Amino acid sequence: MIDKIKEHIAEVENFTAESKEAIEAFRIKYLGKKGLLNDFFVAFKNVPNDQKKVFGQSINQLKLAATEKVSELKESLESKTEDTGKYGDLTRPGEAMALGARHPISIVKNQIIDIFSRIGFNVSEGPEIEDDWHNFTALNLPEYHPARDMQDTFFIQTDPDILLRTHTSSVQVRYMENNKPPIRTISPGRVYRNEAISARSHCFFHQVEGLYIDKDVSFADLKQTLQFFTTELFGKSKIRLRPSYFPFTEPSAEVDVYWGLETETDYKMTKGTGWLEIMGCGMVDPNVLENCNIDSKEYSGFAFGMGIDRIALLLHQISDIRLLSENDVRFLEQFKSTL
Repeated sequence: MIDKIKEHIAEVENFTAESKEAIEAFRIKYLGKKGLLNDFFVAFKNVPNDQKKVFGQSINQLKLAATEKVSELKESLESKTEDTGKYGDLTRPGEAMALGARHPISIVKNQIIDIFSRIGFNVSEGPEIEDDWHNFTALNLPEYHPARDMQDTFFIQTDPDILLRTHTSSVQVRYMENNKPPIRTISPGRVYRNEAISARSHCFFHQVEGLYIDKDVSFADLKQTLQFFTTELFGKSKIRLRPSYFPFTEPSAEVDVYWGLETETDYKMTKGTGWLEIMGCGMVDPNVLENCNIDSKEYSGFAFGMGIDRIALLLHQISDIRLLSENDVRFLEQFKSTL
């Protein structure tokens, strides 16, 4: 009888199972109410007294082995089930990762930077929180100058000399203060003006301003630079310059590109004229050069500035400028195929 129990112990130790049903059948076979262990306990009464100790120890050994085997098999099976639930079928092909997209502002900004980099312009950046000197005074806008009213400014309440920059011309001032001519740089960045938010305007937007300072720079150089830019970005080579006024340039001009009248959208954008204003420009005022410690008798230069948001609206036929800042995924996903 004892030898038979030892055979069962060996069988228990070598038993394996891959399903809950097999484990349950094993448990019932040995540990159930009508299992083998119960039969051995019943037979214990008929064992001679001198063998009862060894026989009892053998039964307990079988019971312990069967109990531990059931626990071991259940834990192993649960572990496998958990891994499968967490990772699924590891042999199955993985799902394609969703691709992000550049924001239309970034797309247009990178296009502009690329165009000007081809003709020698570098990129300069500066703080969005500025002081009065760099944002106004150095740019020929002294205190109480009426032209300051052209830009509704966000001032920092605790310090009236600190404000959110209204243009990236402040970056150009900082660049001129720290670099000697020749200077050829563009300054992209976000700017802020206290304006009503609508489909065509916002209280913050993005600009790219350019600056070129060297000896014998003329208005003809400015026009040729802008001609190259509009042809590369819009594919439109016909531009015109209309006289205008900016405190930091003299003479100053507004730049229009001939957009055409091929579609109904063209008529709406150009108000039926075919011409579309895209930027302002002019020759840098000598006072601005002197404020930045550049000799205006030896050097001259030109500057220009444009709104990235407006150009993005044109290039991608976006009807509402507010879409650019709402981060609606449905809107942004439309630009996945755009570099």
